[in-house]
This record gives sequence, structure tokens and C-alpha cells, in this order.
Amino acid sequence: MKTAAAQPNSAERNPPSPVTDGFALSGSSILPDPATNAYRKDLADTSLAGCVIASHYAEPLVRHLIAAAALLPQPAEEAEPITQLSEGDELRVLDISRGWAWGYGPDGRVGYVTAEAVGI
Repeated sequence: MKTAAAQPNSAERNPPSPVTDGFALSGSSILPDPATNAYRKDLADTSLAGCVIASHYAEPLVRHLIAAAALLPQPAEEAEPITQLSEGDELRVLDISRGWAWGYGPDGRVGYVTAEAVGI
């Protein structure tokens, strides 16, 4: 009685090869500076895909402030301002929720401004 020859599984047919395109996970992570790179655990700028791990990635929306506002390190009015933004300044917004807009200002620093200052 003839038996069928065992068929190689997919790993045997296509053995793993070194990464030649893209990126590989190895060693410890070196995260970019969060003061000038927009990322949180739940959200990151699409330009940081492959550098940081986040639940979601977003392309920033360019908005111009309709009122002067403090750029804050967290969404809290009592927080120490990072800088002061002027009316008309550009803010690249990644998230607007709960009365706050999160993104980065004209000098690239990341923070929160009130949604009212963005006109939302």
C-alpha cells in the first residue's frame, strides 16, 4: 500500500528570512521626546508609526486658533503652561474631546489647548 509523502508545512516551504524591508522589533525601545513628538498610549501622529506603539494613529488636522491660549502639558486649566499661543497660530490637532484639543503648535511642542480656542 502506498502512502502519500508528507507535505512540508508553510514554515518549511518558506523559511523565515531576515527583515529586508520595514522594521524589526529587537532590543529595548528608545522613545522619541514626547514634548516634541505627538504620541500617547491611545493615539499617535501617523508620522510616528513604526517608532511608537499606540492604539490608534491619526493624521493631524491643521487648525488656526480663534483666540489666544496656553499650551498645557495635560488637559487641566491649573497646569503650568508650556508656552502661550496667539490668535491665528497654527495647531496641528490629533484629538478634540472633553473640551480640549491635543496636538502640536507652530514650534512643534505638544500639548493641550481649550477646544474653545480652536473654535470647537
